[in-house]
Amino acid sequence: MRRRLTAAVLTLGAALAVLGGAAAGSAQAASAQVASAQFASSGYRYWSFWESDGGEWTYATQGPATARPADGDVIGFRFSVSEDSQDSAKPRHAADSFDAICDDETPAKDGAKRIAVVIDPGTAADAPDGEQPPALRTACARTAADATAADALASVAKPLRYDSTALLCAISGYPKTGCGDQVAGRDDAPATRKPTDSDSDRDGNDSGPSAGLLVGLAAVLALGAAGVWQARRRRG
Repeated sequence: MRRRLTAAVLTLGAALAVLGGAAAGSAQAASAQVASAQFASSGYRYWSFWESDGGEWTYATQGPATARPADGDVIGFRFSVSEDSQDSAKPRHAADSFDAICDDETPAKDGAKRIAVVIDPGTAADAPDGEQPPALRTACARTAADATAADALASVAKPLRYDSTALLCAISGYPKTGCGDQVAGRDDAPATRKPTDSDSDRDGNDSGPSAGLLVGLAAVLALGAAGVWQARRRRG
């Protein structure tokens, strides 16, 4: 009789442990989902640097202070909020527009090079509080043959503002303040999807217990409780 009582108690305890672990796993998965959504909704507001490659914009692999574009190149700067280079917004102007930007008004000159510069301050959604982005504009920079992209930009879009680490903070005074500031809760971030009943019908990758598992555990609990009651009755 004592053995039956012990077995029933162990069965009941095991069932409770499984249920507790499943519930804890579901709570942990939910917390991780919320944390992931919060991380994904944050980004940084800054000027990104772009280069024209085959008529397409490509994110520059080095900063404007070290990049040395060649004569006839097109470079671009875009102010926006983004998480990294993978989702950074490109300049909203054709990347193969050298001839249109550097026309006869800026003729070639011996010992110098011409670089087409696209300056895109972005949209109102990207602007810091209290500021409005100026209009997109282009300019043709005629610089020394060894000039950097930063030199070309400075020749057509002063004043520029940099921080202590040489990060480009402002072009032509925009924005007035801030430099690579972190921005949380962007309006364009994807909304977190609420769990639905259909989620439990998906494959076994979900952390929560399935309906079949819960029914089985309920049956085990019922048997365990019945065993305990029967053992106590016989003992009495």
